[in-house]
Amino acid sequence: MRISSACIYSLNIPFVESFRHSLHERNSSDSIVVKVATECGISGYGEGVPRSYVTGETRKTAVEHVRSELLPRILGAELEGIDPCCAFEYMHGLLPDSDAETGGAVVWNASRCAVELAVIDCLFRIRNASVAAILTPVSQNITYSAVIGANSIARTEKIAHNCKAAGFKYVKMKVSGDEDSERIAMVRKILGPSVSIRLDANGAFSLETARQFMASAEEFDIECIEQPVPRGNPIELATLRSSSPIPIMADESVVTILDAKELIQKKAVDYFNLRISKCGGLYRTLAIADLARFAGIGIQLGCQVGETAILSAAGRHLAAHLADLHFVEGSYGTHLLTEDIAEENIVFGAGGNAPILTGPGLGVTVREELVDKYAENIITVR
Repeated sequence: MRISSACIYSLNIPFVESFRHSLHERNSSDSIVVKVATECGISGYGEGVPRSYVTGETRKTAVEHVRSELLPRILGAELEGIDPCCAFEYMHGLLPDSDAETGGAVVWNASRCAVELAVIDCLFRIRNASVAAILTPVSQNITYSAVIGANSIARTEKIAHNCKAAGFKYVKMKVSGDEDSERIAMVRKILGPSVSIRLDANGAFSLETARQFMASAEEFDIECIEQPVPRGNPIELATLRSSSPIPIMADESVVTILDAKELIQKKAVDYFNLRISKCGGLYRTLAIADLARFAGIGIQLGCQVGETAILSAAGRHLAAHLADLHFVEGSYGTHLLTEDIAEENIVFGAGGNAPILTGPGLGVTVREELVDKYAENIITVR
């Protein structure tokens, strides 16, 4: 059963409200969705979320890379005889791998992720099997974090009260330096001492201002701070970590496998934030997770702002599979999007809790009429 055609959709789904951090403010999603179909009519869907300030990809360049470089690798590929246990390795062999070990300006990870997930979804649907068959769950329930954007004090206060009412055990706050001490103090007071609070600067600080900020935040019992300084020389993160009162997590600094190896070698951070689109799909994300585990580095499974149910489902499978996760983010669905594109509602419930997925493929049924509705552009390749 061969892959006979593919479609690339440039999605733009409005947000319920804007979301802001130090690098960007967003009012809608900007993901790419890839659909692959076999000659017998079985389809699979994948998603990638390009971020120019993370992987160097824009949605326009990612679409072109998928069309011209990645789809020619998978069109005509025979899926019938592929052992599901080897599915990730099969996809790794089909797609080009040179950018996994480079530090260039563009790493095509969101593009690769969209194609990898589409083929994986299709391959498992052919067998009416769940991706959970190879990403074996070690947990039957996932606990997601709430995330508070870089909002005004008044808005932060409202969201913190909502988090408390919903029973969240883990909360992350976006910070940039402006009024942050007051915001953090207020959130800690509202949530109380038992809730885990971590911070995410998205590279907002210099080395010196990061030191000052972290010293001032220490009193609020902060679990860790994510990407306090911009992506660049790992030595800078290692220098900061050597005197930091708060554990440090890498996000924008850990995009490729080479990034992970360098951070480990320099003893630069305490945690990695792994995001499936940012890291290039399930195969590469698992590879970086293995490196972190052997190095004694903690793992957070993060998400991209505005991802749809497709990436959220992939994240759910991975979160259930990784036994040593410290924090999990994702499955925001219609908490953020005005409309999601799957029949199933995979938004987390009270306290951030959500069950594992067991349906065929990635476990969500994409509503093609909604993909068409929100697609700004559709490219069909045969």
